[in-house]
Amino acid sequence: MQPIAASKPKLAQMADSSETMALAVAILCCFLCGNAFLTSSASPDSFLQCLSAMLPSELVYQQSSSGFTSVLESSVQNPKFLTNTTVRPLCIVTASSVPHVQAAVRCGRWHGVRLRVRSGGHDYEGLSYRSVRPEVFAVLDLARLRGVRVVPGEASAWADAGATLGELYYAVGTANPGFLFPGGVCATVGVSGFVSGGGIGLTMRKYGVGGDNVLDARIVNADGDVLDRAAMGEDLFWAIRGGGGESFGVVVAWRLKLSRVPPTVTVANNLRTMEQGVADLLAKWETTILAPSLPADLTIRVALQERHALFQTLYLGRCSDLIRTVGGVFPELGMTAADCNEMSWLRAMAFIYFGNTGTPAEGLLNRTNSLGTYFKSKSDYVRRAVGRAGWESLFQQQLSRNGNMLMILEPHGGAVGGGNTNATSPYPHRRGVLFNIQYGSMWWGEANGTAAAAALGWLDGLYAFMGQYATSNPREAFANYRDLDLGQNVVGRDGVSSYSSGRVWAERYFMGNYRRLAAVKAMVDPSDYFRNEQSIPPLPKTLRH
Repeated sequence: MQPIAASKPKLAQMADSSETMALAVAILCCFLCGNAFLTSSASPDSFLQCLSAMLPSELVYQQSSSGFTSVLESSVQNPKFLTNTTVRPLCIVTASSVPHVQAAVRCGRWHGVRLRVRSGGHDYEGLSYRSVRPEVFAVLDLARLRGVRVVPGEASAWADAGATLGELYYAVGTANPGFLFPGGVCATVGVSGFVSGGGIGLTMRKYGVGGDNVLDARIVNADGDVLDRAAMGEDLFWAIRGGGGESFGVVVAWRLKLSRVPPTVTVANNLRTMEQGVADLLAKWETTILAPSLPADLTIRVALQERHALFQTLYLGRCSDLIRTVGGVFPELGMTAADCNEMSWLRAMAFIYFGNTGTPAEGLLNRTNSLGTYFKSKSDYVRRAVGRAGWESLFQQQLSRNGNMLMILEPHGGAVGGGNTNATSPYPHRRGVLFNIQYGSMWWGEANGTAAAAALGWLDGLYAFMGQYATSNPREAFANYRDLDLGQNVVGRDGVSSYSSGRVWAERYFMGNYRRLAAVKAMVDPSDYFRNEQSIPPLPKTLRH
């Protein structure tokens, strides 16, 4: 989850370069107890004095600090949220240890200043570092908490909340090369944001979503106490692995399950155009996804832009086996050995993200962001085939008319939604889902100008067009692709977010799991201290049994 950089060329200009197209696709993919101490109104001066007494001064950046702007922008992925219309934090706490996190939470509770917690900064609506409505808040930035602890031969690793997926991949791939973590494509996404939103990726058909692959966690709760899995209990442990971690406390570290991976995997990019029968290929692709004959070792995701489709393949095995497998289930793609790139899993993750074989794996450690392009994203889930005519209409009526729009299709099935799926986390979009869609619209210029209005209009038109093919009642959406168009919490006079207002958007992200998540929220944070415009509200007492 990451914005499209202005320096990156459009997919539609890449008919002769699937590597460059893959890079642009990866960049978009990259674009999340008690109330004894909560005061009735915020006391900003007292809060800042508390921080001054409990934390080293160099960790706290007030708005008057010379480094405030650079720290705020350090992991902002979308420049549209750096405008004068965005409510900025009172200060930024750059915690470098767990006691720093505890101090920030306790000062906030004592003096009525809420915290917004940022790890990778990829929240699509920027809610980890800004507020939509006027309020006094501070940002707790976890980028300095970025350690990854890997023991060779062990099938688990501890990752601090501020580590990125790229840092996790590099640590695992170098210290424990026989293992992988089933993460996403974008290397700069924070581990904590990825896991706490559910986390879909290229190996989820084999190993499940990110939230399914957590063994333990350490969380600072609303009282400022540090709890591990045993201390927090299974209800809270379930909730933070896909129910939006920012709703329940501050997760400071995750113990992640690692899975075996062969020494050689294969990646391939196949670019096709409308003239080459893209609509027919997509119609065959979508019927192949849940076929019993499709092995979980194979994933083919698709990116669509203008008149083109890029089929990106990851296979947990050698090229010869991939060609034989694809030839049996999807021969229409025309994949050959010349399309194959055999490499280690670590190098494959670099290839998929950067779109070429030349960038070394060390490139995954780069946390530098680009603020050149504004963007807006939405999401959908599809449970019935769109069909050839539907794909043809999509290209003719929507994509071919506007090159700034992009769609990415992530196939489900297998471990994430097949017949033997054992769902252990709140991610609900499983059995019967063919694929997830991420829509993106990019523009250059001002955050709220003519170009922005046009880009948002195009996106709304594309989203409306796809409504006939997407799920309904509810129209499902992915929590990691946060979208405020779906609704926002209404805060009551008691300072607590309304459960009924939360249902409007949350049942689209979490479906039948929303009520259980709200019950956990009521148990661990009934005063709604950890709150934003799309955080889980507490379940009202009248609905508790």
